[in-house]
Amino acid sequence: MAINIDTVYQRVLGISNKEKRGYITPLEYNLFANQAQLDIFNQYFYDLNQFARIPSTQDEYASSVDLIKEKMSIFELFKQAVIATSNNTFTLNTALYKLGDVYLTVSGTDFLVERLSKKELIKYQSSPLAKPTTARPVYIDKTDSGNKIEVYPATITSGVTYNYIKKPSAVSWTGTIVNDISLYNSSTSTNFELHESEETSLVIKILALAGILLEDPQLYQVSSQEEVKKVQQEKA
Repeated sequence: MAINIDTVYQRVLGISNKEKRGYITPLEYNLFANQAQLDIFNQYFYDLNQFARIPSTQDEYASSVDLIKEKMSIFELFKQAVIATSNNTFTLNTALYKLGDVYLTVSGTDFLVERLSKKELIKYQSSPLAKPTTARPVYIDKTDSGNKIEVYPATITSGVTYNYIKKPSAVSWTGTIVNDISLYNSSTSTNFELHESEETSLVIKILALAGILLEDPQLYQVSSQEEVKKVQQEKA
C-alpha cells in the first residue's frame, strides 16, 4: 500500500512549525520528498548485500533479508515484453533501475539469455561449439548508455522478455491556494511508492533536508539522530 503524500507533508509541517522554524512550501517539499524516496530506495541494495552476509534467523517474521526483499518487491516486474528497435537491439523501459534475467521464447519454450561482455561475445562467436544459437542465446548489456541490450544470434528480433527493478515514480503534492492556504488535491497528486513501513523514515529524511533549507542546525541534527537510531535498531 502506498504512503500518502499529504500525510507525510502534514507530519513534516507539524514538526518543523512546532518551534516556529519556518514554512516548507509545496515546491520545496516535493523536491525533498523525491530525494528522500530515492535515498531510501537506493539503500535497499546496500542493506540487502550487508544482511545477506549475516547468519539469518529462523523466525519467519524477523528476517532482515526477507523484509528488504518485501520492500523491493514493489518495484520488481517480471517477463516484460520488449520489441527490437533496430535489428537485434532491444530498448528497455526508461524506468529500469536494475536489469534481471533476460529470456527468449521460442515455440512456447523459454531460454535464459546469458549475459556476456563484448570481449566474451567475440570469443564465443569464433567458437563453433560456443557460438550463440536460439537455444543458447546471449546478450550484451548496454543499459549504461541508453537502456539497451543486444541479443545474439543477431537474427533474434522478437520473443525477448526481461525481469527488472524499476525506479520509484516521482511523487508530487499538489493543491489549490485558498486565502493563502494550500489545500491538498488528491486527484492530481502522486503518492510515494515505498512500503508503508517507510513513512517515519521519509519524515525524518525530509526534515533533515528542510533543516538545511531553513538554516536550522537543530532540526537537521535531531532528524539525523533519529535516522541513526532507526538504523541501529534495524541492524542490531
